[in-house]
Amino acid sequence: QQQQQQQQQQQQQQQQQQQKQQKQEEDAATADTPGRRTLPGTLFARTGGDTNTYASSTAFSQQDAYTVIVLGASGDLARKKLFPALAKILHAGLIPPHTTIVGFARSEFSDEEFRASALVKVMSAKLPPDFVELFKNKVHYVKGDYGSDADFAELHKVVSQLEQQHVQSAPGAQHANRVFYLSVPPSVFVTAAVHIKRNAISNSGWNRLIVEKPFGRDLESSNNIQQQLVWLYGEDQLFRIDHYLGKEMVRNLLVLRFANSIYEPIWNKENIKCVVITFKEDIGTEGRGGYFDNYGIIRDVMQNHLLQVLALVAMEPPVSLAAEDIRNEKVKVLRCVRPASFGTTIVGQYEGYRKEKDVPPESVTPTFAVAVLCVQNQRWSGVPFFLKCGKGLNERKAEIRVQFRPSETFLFEHTLPNELVVRIQPNEAVYQKMMTKLPGLAGELVQTELDLTYHSRFNQPQLPDAYEHLIRDVMRGDHSLFVRGDELAAAWAVC
Repeated sequence: QQQQQQQQQQQQQQQQQQQKQQKQEEDAATADTPGRRTLPGTLFARTGGDTNTYASSTAFSQQDAYTVIVLGASGDLARKKLFPALAKILHAGLIPPHTTIVGFARSEFSDEEFRASALVKVMSAKLPPDFVELFKNKVHYVKGDYGSDADFAELHKVVSQLEQQHVQSAPGAQHANRVFYLSVPPSVFVTAAVHIKRNAISNSGWNRLIVEKPFGRDLESSNNIQQQLVWLYGEDQLFRIDHYLGKEMVRNLLVLRFANSIYEPIWNKENIKCVVITFKEDIGTEGRGGYFDNYGIIRDVMQNHLLQVLALVAMEPPVSLAAEDIRNEKVKVLRCVRPASFGTTIVGQYEGYRKEKDVPPESVTPTFAVAVLCVQNQRWSGVPFFLKCGKGLNERKAEIRVQFRPSETFLFEHTLPNELVVRIQPNEAVYQKMMTKLPGLAGELVQTELDLTYHSRFNQPQLPDAYEHLIRDVMRGDHSLFVRGDELAAAWAVC
């Protein structure tokens, strides 16, 4: 009996030691800076000291294999955004250093030819030359058709060989995890998803599918696509990406609203007169005339980018910062938005649009739109939300402008209303418009700004691109900034 008791005590001590060691490894894997304490299941993590930093709580395994497979790898999005984003987060150590990247497209390339063609933006980025060479060796290519079982089987074979190379160099590796980025037209979403499921998924780890907008042309076509995707993969494996949700100032909205006690008490119809969300570009379709003419500015920008921003501005405080709690509140507020109508919408088209490449000469597709939306709930009833978007305009700008009701004081005449402005791009900033006395003896009142311009306030020469944030979140399994199926349906019901 004494021997049995001693053995049991030894086993318990060993288990406790193993649990302690595992906890230390998890803490080390999730910590981006010394002293970080990660909150389980949340988007944000708190650090010691006077500052807060943000990171997902999901840790990476140094033994498991990770592969990012980009479908449509020869396209503009992959070349201009995806590969540079992958290079930067790899260089920053934000995803496992042994992550492998495989491009898949219809074009005929060898690995070397593909690297020379697709990685031009990476090679011109401000990254160390030795790292660029290392990154190039991580990138591989498979030619294939999105509707071919044989081609996806070949893709699976190539990825499996790369994973096996990692297994041989990392004893104890148990899982092979794969991200499939569908940088392809919506017309082949389902076709590609079916063939991935049938031929190319990992059988020893997780599989995640990133789907780019547009998610259909209307509520019916969107529902049709989503039903098939969810049937194949399930909501937990799907990441519907809207890159605007990855922009620094959009990611900051929850912090601005709920981490500052001055705003929540006045964030309502009693104090806010209107909200204006603006997206302006000073360029035309830039070679995307055929695609744009098929969708128009409302489907291309308003239905996704601007409605997502509206949801974050108007939503109620979530129960927690867990992904599902945030998305639950976004769905609730979108369901409260009265659908756009002809009577509350203005559309237009910039001069010269019909001369753009691949645009029909008789096209009536709008390149400019303004819609007035109303959120029918207790907080916002009667407050108009103006959504404005357009191409070929006088400037490039995206911003949120919250205008407060005029002061009812009788002490000062000719005062202007306060405004809170969040400038999403360019030159990211948050500034508050307010009245103040002009210095001097006259006592004149002027409107001025309390200005928090990021580039002047924070010592960070370049903010991360939206795709850097979002790809990292996918790798970590964080759905917070991705669109859920019911959220997408609620947005399509608005416009």
